[in-house]
Amino acid sequence: MSQTAAGERSPLVFKHASFERDKPSSRTSSSPCRVLRTALRIPRLVWDFTESNFSTFVVPNTAFGVLGALTGAPLTTTTSADATVSPLTVLLLNMPLAVAFNWYSVLVFDLANQRGPESVEEDLANKPWRPIPSGKVTAEQTRRAMLVVVPLVLGFNYLLGVWREGVFILVLTWLYNDLRGGDTLARDAIIAAAYYLFNTASLKIAVADTGARVSRDGHVWAGVISAVILTTMQVQDLKDQAGDRGRGRSTIPLYFGDGFSRVSLAVLVPFWSCVCLYLWRISIWSSATPSGSLFSPLGPVLMTLAVLGSGAMVAAGVLRKRTPESDGRAWRLWCLWTVCLYALPLAGNGFASLGHV
Repeated sequence: MSQTAAGERSPLVFKHASFERDKPSSRTSSSPCRVLRTALRIPRLVWDFTESNFSTFVVPNTAFGVLGALTGAPLTTTTSADATVSPLTVLLLNMPLAVAFNWYSVLVFDLANQRGPESVEEDLANKPWRPIPSGKVTAEQTRRAMLVVVPLVLGFNYLLGVWREGVFILVLTWLYNDLRGGDTLARDAIIAAAYYLFNTASLKIAVADTGARVSRDGHVWAGVISAVILTTMQVQDLKDQAGDRGRGRSTIPLYFGDGFSRVSLAVLVPFWSCVCLYLWRISIWSSATPSGSLFSPLGPVLMTLAVLGSGAMVAAGVLRKRTPESDGRAWRLWCLWTVCLYALPLAGNGFASLGHV
């Protein structure tokens, strides 16, 4: 079988110079080396596909699960009176699994998202270093890679005990990419639902093998975060307006106007900051933290300043300047703000669930 045929069967195949036909022994001896080189390049390919979403999606979602697991009650409940959540178990054993879950799930999304003709054309102009526009792989090879990756992801999710969440994440990936939901106003709703699934799954993985499970309040808190995402996720669209307009997307800044989007963010980010602080009964005047908290007695004060401060920087960032560069900084500050929200349970004095608000 020729080298071309063998290469075509590989999910991720690279362009190589062909060997001379009159040197069959050279071709045969080079096959193991070629396979090895291809295998060594796969981690770099995975990073190139997911790099844009790693710090803004994988890290925050993992943080939600790990910080929630370290908090314990009321976000989790134990199945027995003597069961405890060990911080070492969470940090050393379960956190890497949560990172892996979020990363390979994002990989599936990015493979589906970046292989479309419109996405390739957009990336050629804005992100030419990505694997498909840079010529490292083709859209067809990316599609074949998904035939391998998706079944593997389903298997990993089953082993991690999050197969239900994983299946719905794949459904949302299909809605967003193949059914073009990401090009409509339904985009933020799809992303908000995905955050709920990613966050609850991350929390389940983080407390695995500890005798704990996600409580009702844990699901409510994840729902609150999804509401935050739904109403403020438009911050990421500010920096991409030129590309979105060229592709014909309907985003909040384009549909309702740039000014409306910026003003709404300047209002909603501080609003949600105050709501989340209230839900965890935290204020700058608090002087004590719950027993067993990982924070010092200054925890509530520090968390109040962190949430309000990062939220204020987001609001100022979207109002002060209107350039793609400044909007990109506002987007990264928004990601920092959400992580600060995720850390609130560590310094909270209980959760004001829906039945007690």
